[in-house]
Amino acid sequence: MKYMNEFRDGATAQRLAQEIRQITTRPWAIMEVCGGQTHSIIRNGIDQLLPEEIELIHGPGCPVCVTPLELIDKALAIASLPGVMFCSFGDMLRVPGSTKDLFKVKSEGGDIRVVYSPLDAVTLAQKNPEKQVVFFGIGFETTAPANAMAVHLAKKLGLRNFSMLVSHVLVPPALEAIMTSPISRVQAFLAAGHVCSVMGYWQYPPIVERFHVPIVITGFEPLDVLQGIRQTVVQLEAGEASVENAYARVCSFEGNKTAQKMLEEVFEVTDRAWRGVGTIPKSGWRLSPAYRDFDAEYRFEVSGIETKESPLCRAGEVLQGALKPNQCEAFGKQCTPRNPLGATMVSAEGACAAYYNYGRFVTLEKAQQPVHA
Repeated sequence: MKYMNEFRDGATAQRLAQEIRQITTRPWAIMEVCGGQTHSIIRNGIDQLLPEEIELIHGPGCPVCVTPLELIDKALAIASLPGVMFCSFGDMLRVPGSTKDLFKVKSEGGDIRVVYSPLDAVTLAQKNPEKQVVFFGIGFETTAPANAMAVHLAKKLGLRNFSMLVSHVLVPPALEAIMTSPISRVQAFLAAGHVCSVMGYWQYPPIVERFHVPIVITGFEPLDVLQGIRQTVVQLEAGEASVENAYARVCSFEGNKTAQKMLEEVFEVTDRAWRGVGTIPKSGWRLSPAYRDFDAEYRFEVSGIETKESPLCRAGEVLQGALKPNQCEAFGKQCTPRNPLGATMVSAEGACAAYYNYGRFVTLEKAQQPVHA
C-alpha cells in the first residue's frame, strides 16, 4: 500500500485540481475510455473537484458491458447443455441476457464455475475429460494475452474438451467510431493505461492526426487521473493535439512485444458488435484458423437465438456518453445491482454500477468553492 498511497495523496490532488482550474478558460468535454477510470473518478469525487467548464464523459470502456447480447444468449445456451462445464469470471454471472443470466442457469442445474484465470479452465479440462469445458473469454487488449495463452496451451496439451467463447474488443477502432458518431461531443480522450501496457500506443498517432483530438495515456489512481486531465486541458487550451504518456511508469510506446506476438498467433481481427453501440468494423478478435477447433461458437452449433433488450434500459446511451447513469428513469428503481436491466449496472467497471455504489442518485452540481492546496 505504501507505493499505492503515493498516488492517492489528498494535498497533491488538491494542488492538481487547482492547477486545472487556473488553466481552464472555456468548456471542454473529455472522455475517459476505461470503466476502471470511471469508477476512480466517481469513487474519489474527481469530477466534483474540476471546474464547471470541464465535463467528463464516460466511455464504452467496460468489456463486460459491451459484450453483445447475442453472445450472452449464446453463452447461456451453451452453459445449459448437458456435459458442459462453463467457466467465467464472476462479474459475468449476473449480466442479463434476453431472459435470464448465468446465475439462473446454475440454479437450473447448469455446471457454472467461477475461475480467476483462463488457465484455471484449462486445468479443469485436464481434470474432467468427460466434460466439455468452455471459458468465456471477454475483454479489451488487457485480458487477451492470458486468454490467448490458455488456447495455445490447450492445443499444445492436445485437449479436445476445451474451447473458448471469444468476445474480445479493441480500443483504437472504438475511438474512431466515437469520433465519427453524429452525436459525439468528445474533444479529447484519457486512454486506458493497462491496455497500452500491452499494446503500446503506436496505434494512436493516426487517430490524433485524423481528428485533431488529444489522447493522454492515463492510469487509474486519483493522481493519475488528475494528471491526465491536466495534461489534456493544457493541449486543448493551446489548440494542440498529440499523444502524451502520463503513465510512463507502466506504459511504453511499443508495448509488450512478447504478448503482442502471442496475440497475433492465436487471434485475428474481425468486425465486432458492441452491446448498446452497434457493430464497429475491425474492432474485435476471434480465434485464428489455426485455433478454430477451440472456438466454442463453432464447436456448439447454437441456433435460434432471439435477443431482446429491456425497453427500460438506456445503457446504450450511457455507453456512448450521451447520458449519465442517473439521468436514466430506471436507475436505482427498476434497475439495481441485484436486479439489473443492463450490464452497466453489473460490472465492476460499469458506469451505472459506479453511480449506484457511490451514491450518485441525483445529478450533482460541481463544487463552486475554489480548491486550496
